[in-house]
Amino acid sequence: MHVPTWIARKRDGEELSPAEIRALIRGYTSGEVPDYQMAAFAMAVYFKGMTAVETAALTRAMMDSGDCFTHRPGPRPVVDKHSTGGIGDKISLVLAPLVACAGCRVPMVSGRGLGITGGTLDKLESIPGFNVRMSMKEASAQLEEIGVVMMGQTERFCPADKKLYALRDVTGTVPSIPLITASIMSKKMAETLDRLVLDVKYGTGAFMRTRAEAERLASEMVAVGTEMGVEVHAVLHPMSEPTGRAVGNALEVIEAIECLDGGGPEDLRRITLVLAEKIAGVSMAELERLLDDGSARRKLDEIVAAQGGNPADLPRLAQIHRAEVVREVPAPTTGVVARVDAGMIGQAALQLGAGRAKASDGVDFAVGFDRLVKSGESVHAGQPLCRIHARTAVDFDMAEALFSRAVEISTH
Repeated sequence: MHVPTWIARKRDGEELSPAEIRALIRGYTSGEVPDYQMAAFAMAVYFKGMTAVETAALTRAMMDSGDCFTHRPGPRPVVDKHSTGGIGDKISLVLAPLVACAGCRVPMVSGRGLGITGGTLDKLESIPGFNVRMSMKEASAQLEEIGVVMMGQTERFCPADKKLYALRDVTGTVPSIPLITASIMSKKMAETLDRLVLDVKYGTGAFMRTRAEAERLASEMVAVGTEMGVEVHAVLHPMSEPTGRAVGNALEVIEAIECLDGGGPEDLRRITLVLAEKIAGVSMAELERLLDDGSARRKLDEIVAAQGGNPADLPRLAQIHRAEVVREVPAPTTGVVARVDAGMIGQAALQLGAGRAKASDGVDFAVGFDRLVKSGESVHAGQPLCRIHARTAVDFDMAEALFSRAVEISTH
């Protein structure tokens, strides 16, 4: 194994064999390949890219670096959804219980928020007692019993990805489509899925700013999944404004519960149903029935109870997590909302404490935005545009200033 030769070949745009990529990842995971060599390799990939075969080999090598789910054979397909991140993106909280109700098994391994992008695990942990730190054995048992588990990555789940992502984060190599693809798909393939739907976002509140970038990432992830024998669907969604009307951990859980109760914002319901239909194996009408008749909501209660929480706490989340300052922001003029900038609102939520600037930070479950206006809506001067939940008056003023820059009202 001569790593400098592999780095040089990739630097020059040559293709590495699956065996070479496998040996590189195995060496890096074991510590035999040092960080400085892996950083050089990642930078070479950043500039020269990878072929579809190389990306699939990298994905498989990272998946094989640790434990994978094993499922008992049966009629219930094993499915999941992955989102590339966004603002107000609480879709997993609705989709996982919904698809489980449709007769699927959903081993959902999620992440934490970083920067302006929220994380499913942080939202789930705003439910008192909810345990996302499950072993593979515990997760598999719950999956068999109730058909769904919502958990974090264990130490032995794709450890190569964990190690490589931390390195990419400090070496300027995060925005590489082959490396992003392998990172996402290695974790999803380790769930041993039959079907996967990818919710690929683009816009001011997303990692991919343009639709063209999102299309490229989506096609690479679909190609890798197909290469590895999984039925993969990709759906592109703009993230120019937040999904739904709430941004913040407990506030988003409250909104997801509204959706599971048959209500909630129209865009949240629509996107969830579109994604769910790709993997559930039942009709849109059947999924709507499961949302509207309380089945999906009862499944969420089952998940909460199975993972250490009390379903009776769900209707009380607004009281359990109440910020000291909760105030509305009035419209400065009458007109039509032309823009609600997702990136700026995500930045404001981060500054309030709803997100984390670095991985070691904690998050505040109570703070954020709700009752947000949507673009295209008519407003009158003085009418509330949103409600801000902040810990202090200073925090509120900061968030209000950012929010006023994020929202544009057309008076023509």
